[in-house]
This record gives sequence, structure tokens and C-alpha cells, in this order.
Amino acid sequence: MNIPVLPPSCFEFMRELKNNNNREWFALHKDAYQHELGFIESFADALLQELNIHDVIETPNGKKSLRRIYKDTRFAKEKIPFKTCWSGGFRRAGKYRRGGYYFRFEPGNSVIVGGFRGPNPEDLKLIRDEIAFDSAPLRNILNSKAFVDTFGTLRGEQLKTTPKGYDGNSEGIDLLRYKQFLLIRRFTDEEVLHGNFIKEAGATFRNMRPFFDYMSEVLTTDINGQ
Repeated sequence: MNIPVLPPSCFEFMRELKNNNNREWFALHKDAYQHELGFIESFADALLQELNIHDVIETPNGKKSLRRIYKDTRFAKEKIPFKTCWSGGFRRAGKYRRGGYYFRFEPGNSVIVGGFRGPNPEDLKLIRDEIAFDSAPLRNILNSKAFVDTFGTLRGEQLKTTPKGYDGNSEGIDLLRYKQFLLIRRFTDEEVLHGNFIKEAGATFRNMRPFFDYMSEVLTTDINGQ
């Protein structure tokens, strides 16, 4: 089986687009965009195959995982019409599998991300209640060698003060302050374009699973433990 590799031209196109971010230039280079998009779709297909080894994914194929390159400029400060990265995400299947997988390939700013960017108030309360009750299970995951080696630390927006209704002296106060729960791994351009990147990306997604499994249990278990 051929191992998919992203060619340097994918980044070269994005560099050119960043320097010529207007509709006229893009229209003249639409064929080049479609050509590079083909490489990204094939790579996203391979990422989906890696994910399906250890998880059940709702997203049907790599093409469906990709985000549109066209920006919604209605509320943006910068009115540039196009994104300057290749990006996409995969949805876990079923209501008992929580969390999502995301990727962005951009010159000098490539990341693989997972977690919860904007949990609704009900979910956030469930997470905080569990942390307040016993922060050790989550902390054990965050302190594991696989997690630290891959992501370093949990990331996301945090409150500067204790969330309302919780004890400021709680053992898990540092975790209670999180409003987002994100796992982020950054990659250099050389790493993204390397022949082994698909395996590195797959391993990164796989190392999110203990965190996702914990959060899924917290968010889908009722008061009777069912």
C-alpha cells in the first residue's frame, strides 16, 4: 500500500495565496487549487483510515472532513476572502462518543487538535462536578507519559477566578477553571511533509483516546450510573 505524503506544493500554494488573497488571483489559480486539494483529500482519507483502527467515525470520507477555503467575512475584522490553510475535522459516531478530531496544515502553523472547544453550559457543569468530586482520574490521564510526550499539557481558555458554586480550595481548582478542554500538538513544516507524517498524525489521534473515553463517560452517564 502506498503511504500518502503531502507534497511541498500544498504549502507553496498557501504561501502564494497568503500574498495574493483576493478573488481575482484565486480565480486565475483555481486549477492549481483543485490539484493541491486532491492531495489533501487523499491524505484526509488516510487519516480517516488511521482513526477507524481505534475509533468509530461518523465522517464518511476525507473529502467530507475538509473545511471550505472560503471565509465568512461578515463578522471578521480582516475581510480577506480565503483561508490560508488546509483544515478539517472528524466526528465520532454515536451519542456516547464525545469529543472531536481536528487538523490544520498551514505553513509555519500546523496543528492536530482534539477535545472540546465550546462545551455547552450543561456539559461544562457535568465536567466540573466530576472534577470537584474527584480530580484524580483526569489528572492521571493528563500526567501520563503518552499524554505529556504528545501534548505537553491540557490547553484552552480558563477563568481567572474560581467558577461560581465551587470551592476555591478544591484539590482540582486548576482544572475547574477550564472553559475549554483542548489537546494540541504542533508540527513543523518539515514534519508535515515527511513520509512518516501519516503515522505520527495517527498516533497523535490515538493518544487522545484516554481523555475522550474519560469525558465520554462523564458526559453520558446518568445519576444512576447508567
